[in-house]
Amino acid sequence: RRIGITGVPGAGKSTSIDVFGLHVLRDGGKLAVLAIDPSSERTKGSILGDKTRMEKLSQHPDAFIRPSPSAGSLGGVARKTRETIVLCEAAGYNNIFVETVGVGQSETAVHSMVDFFLLIQLAGTGDELQGIKRGIMEMADGIVINKADGDNVDRARLAQAQFRSALHLFPPTMSGWIPEVLCYSGYYDLGIAEVWEMIDRYFKFVKDNGYFERKRQEQARYWMYETINEQLRNHFYSNPEVERLLIEKENRVLSNVQSSFTAARDVLDYYFTQK
Repeated sequence: RRIGITGVPGAGKSTSIDVFGLHVLRDGGKLAVLAIDPSSERTKGSILGDKTRMEKLSQHPDAFIRPSPSAGSLGGVARKTRETIVLCEAAGYNNIFVETVGVGQSETAVHSMVDFFLLIQLAGTGDELQGIKRGIMEMADGIVINKADGDNVDRARLAQAQFRSALHLFPPTMSGWIPEVLCYSGYYDLGIAEVWEMIDRYFKFVKDNGYFERKRQEQARYWMYETINEQLRNHFYSNPEVERLLIEKENRVLSNVQSSFTAARDVLDYYFTQK
């Protein structure tokens, strides 16, 4: 099972994965957690400190946790996450969690490499109205509201009702599954079993109607084309003559001698006419 986990920064993704992972491992099997850490735009560095927030899971003999820098990749995943999933499965890990950076409303590539997409939300943060927006909400197969404990329980229940209402505004999912909205507390380990019962129901539903295999096939095709696009991009930018021409055209654009579009067309015309 490949499960993508995303949410706004501070929603408790790492803490939740800690308790989710321990719950999954009680039934046997092995778990690989591929955590993506945002890279600094200035220094290009990443902290890679997710293991410190997964204290119990990081000590479990059947769990493997690998933080990776996003390194400028779009969609909240690292460039080689897809290959790493396949590698972990070949090594015997039958449960894969992919934790993305908090990408908010932006489109995300993690949806194209997992079977179930879990969105973690918070109550009482003013974020409830995000539920009526498109973007990441449309991709979620399940929405869970974290920190539903203590004084926050009523706010979590209210947010749950608001998200359920918002989901009715979206078109039906391709799988035919109706996304569910649940409350839980990762810190106090409350409602975890209910979240996984929902995920179990989803997998039974999509395997019974054939969507599971169809989605896996579509993902394989998508990543074939993504790999081709990446190789073409690398080939273009690693061409010495193209590098020289890019500098020349860049200077012309910055000097207002030539427009951005004609400069790009000149570089591409040169590249395509090469043998």
